[in-house]
Amino acid sequence: MSYTILLAEDDENIIDVCKRYLEREKYSVVVARDGQEATDKWKESKPDAVILDIMMPVKSGLDLAEEIRFEEETPVILLTALGQEKDRLAGLSIGVDDYITKPFSPRELVLRLKNVMRRYDLHGKDQVQQFGSVTIDATKRAVWKADQLIETTAKEFDLLWFLVQHEAQVFSRSHLLERLWGFDYEGDTNTINVHIRKLREKIEEDPAKPVYIKTVWGIGYKFERQTS
Repeated sequence: MSYTILLAEDDENIIDVCKRYLEREKYSVVVARDGQEATDKWKESKPDAVILDIMMPVKSGLDLAEEIRFEEETPVILLTALGQEKDRLAGLSIGVDDYITKPFSPRELVLRLKNVMRRYDLHGKDQVQQFGSVTIDATKRAVWKADQLIETTAKEFDLLWFLVQHEAQVFSRSHLLERLWGFDYEGDTNTINVHIRKLREKIEEDPAKPVYIKTVWGIGYKFERQTS
């Protein structure tokens, strides 16, 4: 399958080398050179993933990333300059999938993009999972409990789907953090604890006594269905 990637960047050298590497991997690349053009092309082309420079003319990449996250679940990777830790953390807080610090290798960009796309690529997998009164539809990235739509953040959904797809496997907090947030995420493993707690509040009948998302003391978490 050929994916369309929106590359929003105002540096022509970066555009040229990244476009060549992405096209070498059979991606179709749509280029935007400022934030407003990126917004327009995102709405027009409906790309499968978006790569955004944070510091762009007219409109920042962070503003567009937030707009994308508000409307849909398109994968988003941010390009940042050294010293922009505040912006990187802001991007992660609104649910972007990864960020890359300049200067970077175009090979690294391609690998990061493939990893992000792999998390969203659901072809060949069971796209609807049910347990108890809970239904998860991966194509719609939606969760229902007793036919009532449950609101989840992008990362909450990713975490729940990952655990369900790997039923009965035990994952450490650090493994989950690396798998879903990226290996260079600067937060701590308490992030996983917070997301697990919120998921339990949303899908468990008694969050204090969870039957699906279980704690394996001293190790991490696992998902199990109730068979009786």
